[in-house]
Amino acid sequence: MHTILDFFKIGIGPSSSHTIGPISASRKFVSFLKHKKVFGEIDSIKVELFGSLALTGEGHGTPIAIKLGLLNYAPDEVKQEQLIEVDSIGNEIKLGGIRNIKFNDDDIIFNKRKKLPYHPNGMKFYAYVKNKEVATRIYYSIGGGFVVTEENAKKDKLKSSKRKLTNSFKTATELFTIADNRNLRISDIMLENEKCFRKEKTTKKELRRIFRIMQECVDRGLSTDGMLPGKIKVERRAATMYENFLKNNELDSQAFLDYASICAIAVNEENADMNRVVTAPTNGASGIIPATMMYIKEYVHEKSEDWDIRFLLTAGAIAMLYKMNASISGAEVGCQGEIGVACSMAAGALTEVVGGTLKQVENAAEIAMEHNLGLTCDPVAGLVQIPCIERNAIGVGKAINASRMAMLNENDTKISLDDVIKTMKATGEDMKSAYKETSKGGLAVNVTEC
Repeated sequence: MHTILDFFKIGIGPSSSHTIGPISASRKFVSFLKHKKVFGEIDSIKVELFGSLALTGEGHGTPIAIKLGLLNYAPDEVKQEQLIEVDSIGNEIKLGGIRNIKFNDDDIIFNKRKKLPYHPNGMKFYAYVKNKEVATRIYYSIGGGFVVTEENAKKDKLKSSKRKLTNSFKTATELFTIADNRNLRISDIMLENEKCFRKEKTTKKELRRIFRIMQECVDRGLSTDGMLPGKIKVERRAATMYENFLKNNELDSQAFLDYASICAIAVNEENADMNRVVTAPTNGASGIIPATMMYIKEYVHEKSEDWDIRFLLTAGAIAMLYKMNASISGAEVGCQGEIGVACSMAAGALTEVVGGTLKQVENAAEIAMEHNLGLTCDPVAGLVQIPCIERNAIGVGKAINASRMAMLNENDTKISLDDVIKTMKATGEDMKSAYKETSKGGLAVNVTEC
């Protein structure tokens, strides 16, 4: 079982699977070399990328991520000066931040014709002493910044905590039954589980920190102009949209939706610019959760003092269900695993915050995913910009709408959250690889890059 904090990782854009994951994998390889007692002898390293990492890694910042990890920077430590440091690397890199070895951009190999067996986001690290290979290791970046070794990927499971939890569950039915039997909310159940990892006070403090960083990301995005990196030359627009919104919002009964949409765009423009964001549950979908929370902060007047903590606990619980029973990787199941999951998380969490019953919370989460089924991942030029940024804005609208629909209905529904999670997984398995973060289908091939 995971901890809630696994799903809200602080890092840099533009991709949790293509940037945050490779940073972590590179750091793990450095640790592996130390464990094998060859770290002090290594004089060169090569990294081979496969599948989606090879096909869209360049646009997703994967080469930069590899270098940051080899330098031993953790995703939540990266600042602008580290990105500048990576840019200045010539033919050497300071392995683990300790000793110089031979390494340049040609040592990152994009194997676009092959993918490794256990996940589309595969990478293989090679270490050499005088051109002789002395260590190799395969890692998979399986979405949301999660990284597994080849051994764990073979077992089809993430190496997670073996702690005995107060409320153990594998399905939505089990989770909601526990809550119903004990007359508790989903956030209560999750907070009890988090006590198995750390003190309640620490969990609440960390969740508040996560929301604070999300708000800082929104604020930056609402006040920054300019061009996003990449050859398609997408111009930032959140700041202009927000300025226009402030001029007109008092006259518009739909102002709350405009505000939430602009906040989502602001976050994902920050993400596209490789700035600091929070996975929720991924970078590509990182705008929906903070935008929904900003909507609650500004427009939901009747809420508890700890609403932000309850929101993130409930959202994290829903993310766990998708992670355990389907996927949160766009390269594995398409964008339904990113935008769809984030939308489902936000809808269920919003419904709890506004006082929904357990049935209504489940219904909102189900509705949100039901209408994202089959959503493809087709980034133009392999950049997390088109259609990704707007998809977050549309996603937050769907989340709010799903919650409002659920709050108007007290009857049992025909489709359960477990049903829709199972369907999402099957849909992802049926989806052609061209529509799963390879830039070989959809908008990626039907839009002229300019």
